[in-house]
This record gives sequence, structure tokens and C-alpha cells, in this order.
Amino acid sequence: MSIKPLGDRVVIKNMEAEETTKGGILLTSAAKEKPQMAEVLAVGPGGNVDGKDVTMYVSAGQKVIYSKYAGTEVKLDGETYIIVRQSDILAVVE
Repeated sequence: MSIKPLGDRVVIKNMEAEETTKGGILLTSAAKEKPQMAEVLAVGPGGNVDGKDVTMYVSAGQKVIYSKYAGTEVKLDGETYIIVRQSDILAVVE
């Protein structure tokens, strides 16, 4: 099963959070911050969304930084994905 986003939506998957600090301290799962960097898995077609023309600037395979509390988490086949609007993506990491 796969997820195909509609409109200006983008399906992303969080990258793993750091397990240790720069000083070498091992972090527990409760102490880890929610990562804001993710990989783009699928991109909607864009087009006319809410009366505005939307051009999609991201593509599958790119690494992006997104707003901390953006999107909707979806669990599918044991994996957790996040569906966000393209406007919630802040930057592309190169």
C-alpha cells in the first residue's frame, strides 16, 4: 500500500533523532527532541488549491526541514508518515 498526496500536500518521513549529544551523553527516548528534518517520499500535483495556483518546489528523495508542529501523522504498515502542506516546509537540505 502507498500514500498518494493530493493538492499541495507532501508525504514525509522523519529522519532518526540523534542518540547522543555533542559531549557524548546518551539520550533516552523521552529526552530526545522531535526531529524537524525529514525525507520527502511523495509529492502532490499542486495546481489550483483553494483558488490559488500552487507550484510544487520539492520532489521525492529530497531532505527537508519542516515546521515543528506541522502536519498529520499517519501509521501505515507499521511505519509512521507525516502529511504536510508544502507551505509547512521551511527549507531543502542539500
